[in-house]
Amino acid sequence: MAALKPFYKDVQSHYDLSDEFYRLFLDPSMTYSCAYFERPEMTLEQAQLAKVDLALGKLDLRPGMTLLDIGCGWGSTLFRAAERYGVRAVGLTLSRNQHDHVRAEIDRRGLDAQVRLQGWEEFDGRADAIVSIGAFEHFRHERYPDFFRRCRAILPSGGRMLLHTIIGNSLEDMRRLNITVTREDALFHIFVKREIFPGGQLPQAAEVTTLATGAGFEVERVQALQQHYAQTLDLWALALTERRAEAVALTSEQVYDRYLRYITGCADRFRRGMLDVMQFTLTA
Repeated sequence: MAALKPFYKDVQSHYDLSDEFYRLFLDPSMTYSCAYFERPEMTLEQAQLAKVDLALGKLDLRPGMTLLDIGCGWGSTLFRAAERYGVRAVGLTLSRNQHDHVRAEIDRRGLDAQVRLQGWEEFDGRADAIVSIGAFEHFRHERYPDFFRRCRAILPSGGRMLLHTIIGNSLEDMRRLNITVTREDALFHIFVKREIFPGGQLPQAAEVTTLATGAGFEVERVQALQQHYAQTLDLWALALTERRAEAVALTSEQVYDRYLRYITGCADRFRRGMLDVMQFTLTA
């Protein structure tokens, strides 16, 4: 495990673009993953908090526990865990911008929490529970077995883990589901891998459950949130479009166009069933 080096460069190329740019289309908590519209009238901010609570609520957290947040982003899950559940939260991120933001916010709020510029490959501590939302897509297939083995080693017997990740359906699955795959879909896939998430790869649901059980976990529950992500992406696209001038001023016309294509294209593919997003509740 010590030989594995996190993919700092790939992750920073995306997430360290500009915090101000991401603020233009994300909700105020800067949660950059699928929201959960528990009620139709929810705002994006309310639905993001509902997603965080949905995830944390599956971990049986109690005051005094240590929660490891792998890929903590701008910290919304970590903050909620520390404030609502009274746990000691440890967040890992490969993004310098996210690390600096979370560290400043921890100090401002006076939380019993810490954030590390570190990957799971480098983490050598222990935790009572693990949450990972929207980070698994960066880990790459060849590291999945190591990831699950490492997580199992971090947890005590009976410890719980919540893994929230986008899922890619295989061509065989899409044929079975009568989903038409076009040349434009193939080109969009290449575009995202080259220009948005270099090095990113999507797992299949069976791959996650097979590797998790192989590492010693039991899969307690799998919850799909497919259409919730389509709705989330629609709201991101609307917000970005409305603040186009600011986005271009902060970055460039090319960056604005690239992100709008990525967000609207992903929304279409979640809606058509090509992509899904799932929460896997695992027990050690």
